[in-house]
This record gives sequence, C-alpha cells and structure tokens, in this order.
Amino acid sequence: MNVVVIGAQWGDEGKGKIVDYLASESKSVVRYSGGANAGHTIVSNGVQYALHLVPSGILHAGKTVYLGAGMVIDPEALFVELKMLEDKGIEWKGRVFISDRAHIVLPRYRELDKKRDAARKRPIGTTGRGIGTTYALKSERDGIRLADIDWKEKMDDLEAEDRAFLAPFLDRLIAMRVNLTSELQKIKGERVLFEGAQGAMLDLDLGTYPYVSSGFSSAAGAAIGGCIGPRALDKVLGVFKAYSTRVGNGPMPTEFDEKSQSELYHFVRDTGREYGVTTGRPRRCGYLDLVALRYACQSNSIDNLVLTHLDVYDTLDDIEACVGYNINGRVTEDFPASIDELNAAKPVLKQFKGWKTCLKECRSYEALPQSARDYIDFIESYCGTKVGIVSVGYDRNDTFIRESIW
Repeated sequence: MNVVVIGAQWGDEGKGKIVDYLASESKSVVRYSGGANAGHTIVSNGVQYALHLVPSGILHAGKTVYLGAGMVIDPEALFVELKMLEDKGIEWKGRVFISDRAHIVLPRYRELDKKRDAARKRPIGTTGRGIGTTYALKSERDGIRLADIDWKEKMDDLEAEDRAFLAPFLDRLIAMRVNLTSELQKIKGERVLFEGAQGAMLDLDLGTYPYVSSGFSSAAGAAIGGCIGPRALDKVLGVFKAYSTRVGNGPMPTEFDEKSQSELYHFVRDTGREYGVTTGRPRRCGYLDLVALRYACQSNSIDNLVLTHLDVYDTLDDIEACVGYNINGRVTEDFPASIDELNAAKPVLKQFKGWKTCLKECRSYEALPQSARDYIDFIESYCGTKVGIVSVGYDRNDTFIRESIW
C-alpha cells in the first residue's frame, strides 16, 4: 500500500512528525520533492532532529529511505545531515538511497538564487539554497543528475569549480544511487510512505503562483517524483495546523495584523515555535484558513486530514477560523488564483469556544474536551474530509489515530 503525506497549507505543518510516526509500520519512505529548503523537525525520546533532505523515516531502525527523482540535492548539505544523524546514534549506512534521476544543486546556484530574487520587482522570499536555480536548469535541460556524474562528457561540460566541488562526493553518491522504479517494484505490495515537502499552497501549479516553490508539492507530484505510476497511489493524507503560517512573501488572507493583533500574533508564533527550521526566519501567522484548506483537499484528493498544533490554543477563551473571503464586497468560499484578489481578501471569521485544557494530558481522542472536538467536527464538515489523526504535541506519543491509515 502506497500512502502520500503532503502539507495542506503553506508548509511547516508537521509532516515530518507524522511521517516519522507512521514510518514504524511502513517498509520504506520516499521523499519525492524539494531540497534543502525544506525543514522537518522531529522529537523522539526527548531528542530533536532537524531534517532537510533525508526522509523522516530514517529514525526507525531497519527502515529504508529514498531521495526521489523530484528532489534537488546539495551533496554537501546531505552529508552534513547524515553526519548529524550519525553523531546522534542513528545508523544510516545501507539505509539511505538516492534516485539516479534526482538533480544536483551546485554551490554557485545559491548566489544565482539570491541575485534572481533580489532583481525581481516583487521578490518571492527565496531561502537562497539554490533550489529555484536547480529546478530552472532542470526545465531548461541544462541540469546535472546523479545518473550523469560518471558520464565523462557531461562532467567535462561543467565549470572547473563545479567539478572540484563534486569530486570528494562522487564515490559516496554513486554508492547510494539506485533506479528507484526498480527498487519500489521489488517491494510492491508493502507499506510505503511518500513524503512531500513544503505544502499544497506552494505547489508550482496549484499554489499561489508566483509565490510558490519550484517543485511539485502536491499529491500528484508523488507519482513523478517517486518514480511510480499515479494508479499505484492508494491514499493521500493532508497535514495542517490548527492555525495558518507562511514563510516568505505572497498572499495570506488570514494573517494576523501585527499592529492591532500583536498579542495574538506573538502568542501563536512563540507558543507554536513558529520559526523556520531551515532559515530561522519567524513565520507569518494567522487564523486557520478553511477556504484554502478545502481547496487543498479538493485539488489533491485528500482522503484524510491530519491536524497538528491543536494544543497551541489551550489557554485561549475563544478561537476563530476563516470560513469565507470578502473580496471587494463580494463574499466567496472558493479559493481564487488571482494574487490581486487574494491580496484584497478579508477573512470572514467564525468563532469557537476555547477548551482551556492542557491537551497534552489527554491520552486519546475521546479524552479531548468537547469544545476541541467541536472545532474538529466543524473542520471536517466544512472541508468534507475526515480528520483521521490529531497531534497535540511534538513527541511521537502526543498523537491520536482516529482512522486506520493502512
């Protein structure tokens, strides 16, 4: 059975924790998109791991993980990350493999990323990791893949500085290189997780273009980036937070006003630890955007939603969520493609009673206070999608399964 896990918002929803949680019952994990611009934080037995390239399932002994064809990989960042895992007692050798069709990020691409963004009339807010440049070169058919690093003619085409950078990594990369389609065929019928990066609202086609990532962060991307046919994907999980966050520029209709709502803004940011794993930048925070979440469910065929960070609201008397947009006097529940309309959108809010309870002390979904369950019930009703998993903390154990994933 093949299960896809995507972010259903603008990234940073807690996908890494959920993949880590589900990986204990899977055979393998395939990360299918993105690069070192992504960041997944996982807490296991009190130890925190910040992963950027390696799939979250690596923390489970005996699980095999794959970096897919849709990824763009900075070799230097990869081996720094693997060294970090090794230093923390995680044995990764013989368990981490890379699709031979994955593209390589070279150091000079990072500066090109920054220069391109700085030159834009409306900067996107890139992480400056060379991701956009690598994907652009891939589209222009001028990139370099893992399959190419022992092809002499191709390597000779590179700049001397590129070859010098790659030289110390070549043997290790070749040893980890696999034909991912063939590898997955060998374990056909086993439980495999396909891990996305960023979120559905940052997808190149479905997201808030041009303020999006360069890769495919939608569920459909799992088929191409995971080297598997779309009919082989059995289920899609969409992870979302009890509120909304976004890093970088671009529209966010439900963002708190930092001047008039300064206390709420900083409460959510600090309580939820809303700072980028990759960049350290503070995230923009706002009300849960149900208009955007329902759009993500519909455009990604999400079978089950996964709610995280519900505990951030534990001390509030009441909470609010967006159930519509007022765009220049017209109220809509449809998510528009127009950036101009999204920038003009004002959230139509619905109020919910707070639960004033420490949810981390609850050991089952049934033990959650009624007002918390009412909030979840409304989300399900609005989106037409079941909330199958609820997370009330950073640790693996702070997770309730309501509906079997497998």
